[in-house]
Amino acid sequence: MAEEQPTPEAAAGRPQVEFSLARIYLKDLSFEVPQGAEGFRRQWKPKVGQELATRIKKLEGDHYEVALALTVSVKDGEETLYLVEVEQAGIFLVRGLEGDQLAAVLNVQCPQILFPYARELVDNLVVRGTFPPLMLPPINFEAVYRQALANARAQQGAGSAGQASA
Repeated sequence: MAEEQPTPEAAAGRPQVEFSLARIYLKDLSFEVPQGAEGFRRQWKPKVGQELATRIKKLEGDHYEVALALTVSVKDGEETLYLVEVEQAGIFLVRGLEGDQLAAVLNVQCPQILFPYARELVDNLVVRGTFPPLMLPPINFEAVYRQALANARAQQGAGSAGQASA
């Protein structure tokens, strides 16, 4: 039998990084057509709004539940034609990472894996509701995460400056 060679990480005494997907599942789903039949009886010029949030929950061991909450609202003026709320979740194994590296994987890589499932579900629901297809554009989760970090730093800085001058 061949002898197993240690990885460079193990040889250097660092933990080996492991990342895997254990399960993807639909955690919550809602499709609403507040106008009912009236929404289909007139011409409309829809405006699409999209909200996105990521929730992370530590499970046992090195497992994490990451849930991507996506809300899509389509309005004609002030009237909502339809509203879709999807919470697509996954259970991920992340071992060998800590701090900023772990946060980046959980906030960038995991939502990036979940988004295509949520996007396809939104399109499928909208079509089943007899509305025109709605294919959401891709999202750069790395840019979203960097912006969230920058906003958090700016708020901390503003809070520190406010306390210092008080």
